[in-house]
Amino acid sequence: MTTGINDELLQYAESLGYGDVHMKIDAATGLRAIIAIHSTKRGPALGGCRFIEYPTTRDALRDALRLGWGMSYKAAMANLPLGGGKAVLLKTPQITDREAHFGAFGRFVNEMSGRYITAMDSGTEVSDMDVIARYTPYVASTSRNSGDPGPSTALGVLRGIFATVKFKMQRDNLEGLHVAIQGVGHVGYSLAQRLHNLGVRLSICDRNTEAAKICEKEFGAKIVSLDEIFKLDCDIFAPCAYGGIINDETIPTIKAKIIAGSANNQLAELRHGEALRKRDILYAPDYVINAGGLIEAYALYQGLSMAEAELQISHIYDTLLLIFDRAAREGKPTSQVADTIASERL
Repeated sequence: MTTGINDELLQYAESLGYGDVHMKIDAATGLRAIIAIHSTKRGPALGGCRFIEYPTTRDALRDALRLGWGMSYKAAMANLPLGGGKAVLLKTPQITDREAHFGAFGRFVNEMSGRYITAMDSGTEVSDMDVIARYTPYVASTSRNSGDPGPSTALGVLRGIFATVKFKMQRDNLEGLHVAIQGVGHVGYSLAQRLHNLGVRLSICDRNTEAAKICEKEFGAKIVSLDEIFKLDCDIFAPCAYGGIINDETIPTIKAKIIAGSANNQLAELRHGEALRKRDILYAPDYVINAGGLIEAYALYQGLSMAEAELQISHIYDTLLLIFDRAAREGKPTSQVADTIASERL
């Protein structure tokens, strides 16, 4: 598991203010897992379990580090008594017994003694969480706790979109606007459904052609290519796939005046927040707008109701307006302002 771990990665972890990082190998199940615990200052580190393929272990570790850092900031901005962490499981074709694999991961989570609470993320399902729950109580997103947090994440993104439109366009409704959604998985589909019901015109893209066709059929969405989604003449661009898509190549092509989506780590580098500001593109910081799933997971884990969770999710609107107003007054990128507020709370 030490392949690719070098001084650069250790310096990166230090620059993010880590915490600790744990690794586990289980030869019997093929488990190769990383749990990155960024901070437990505000409480236990709650963060999802990502199960996808990575080019190298180094890529997986870097992803875990940045995602865990983002969860600390997400929890702080949502005013939750939580720290931040993330788990990454390296997916390979050799893994044939999924149940045994997630059972081994559940035992790994239990070794953290409550410092880390896991949940659903990219590549994992409610059934995986139920397997983990056999081996540890430190898991959210189980079928007992309502399951998939994707709809709650989408609800938070919708509230965030309302905030961006209020600030940028002085509008209280979305009817007639054109939104381009990149990625229509669990969250993107739910967001598309909610926007369609509010009279929004949709353009979408997804590597999963079947998922795209469902949105075309159900919501009248226009399917565009993966490259074309950035260049669309639309009101709002909603990244709901993977991170790093706001970068030197894509920023000059973006025609939307608002970026508001659920993907984690949308900015390839911190400096890209300033690049968006210079182009007068309003950016809703990702870990603020996509906190709905975390809020739901924690609320239900604590035994609260969905109504209580949704009430807290609605405050994403107010938090974003606070960030937008401060960024405008100080002439700073919204991403920088959000980072400043979150680090103050940490």
